[in-house]
Amino acid sequence: MTAFAPDSLVLNRKLPLWYQVSQSLRASILGRTPDASLRLPTEEQLAAHYGVSVLTMRQALKELEEEGLISRHRRRGTFIEPGARRSTPRRLLGSIDAIVAQQSGERTTVLGHGTEPVPGELAEHFPDLAEVVAYRRLRRDGESGEPTNWAENAVRPELAAGIDPADLERWPMTKVLRDVVGVRISRITDTVEARLADPETAALLQVPLLSPILHYTGVTYDEDGRVVDVARIRYRGDRFSFTVTVEAQ
Repeated sequence: MTAFAPDSLVLNRKLPLWYQVSQSLRASILGRTPDASLRLPTEEQLAAHYGVSVLTMRQALKELEEEGLISRHRRRGTFIEPGARRSTPRRLLGSIDAIVAQQSGERTTVLGHGTEPVPGELAEHFPDLAEVVAYRRLRRDGESGEPTNWAENAVRPELAAGIDPADLERWPMTKVLRDVVGVRISRITDTVEARLADPETAALLQVPLLSPILHYTGVTYDEDGRVVDVARIRYRGDRFSFTVTVEAQ
């Protein structure tokens, strides 16, 4: 086995095995360390690692080859393409300005906004409200134009009245609330978890259905302890990783 160690996989028998294996191996390839070997284990070794047949493994590798992530050479083996994109780190540091800076270099399109009932999963954050104003935005890489993430924000209606959607094409919601609306932000609680791309996310981010994504939830509080905004952002799993730095005092 090489220095490249693919992730193991708990298989879901309701989905095609080759697809699940290809997506797990894809995530391992794109998240590899810079010093990892470009040579993959043999088909037989990979099949044993994932607990599938060689035929299933071959179909999974064919999918990755067609995507341009690997190349296969008779008698030489299978290799990761050197240009396969590695994860770009996102650092979650302890300041509001660091969160604002995370979106620099990206082009943002407002997909829509309007009043809607408080989503059930956000009810705990808005116990005094029946409705919030929702904003949906798609962000693209500033150079390539490739979709990188899409965001939904749920904002208190009295604050949304001061938001110009055009400002959200220039600045993150955090900056608009703080510097335009005048909200005194006291803290933001961040949660990051791994999920699989649903149909809407797959279409917006141009990734395969059920491919890995990073799902970020940011809950913003004002100085009175009220939740003023809940952001839910879906990041392409092949483009981002998150690093939290804790400093000893």
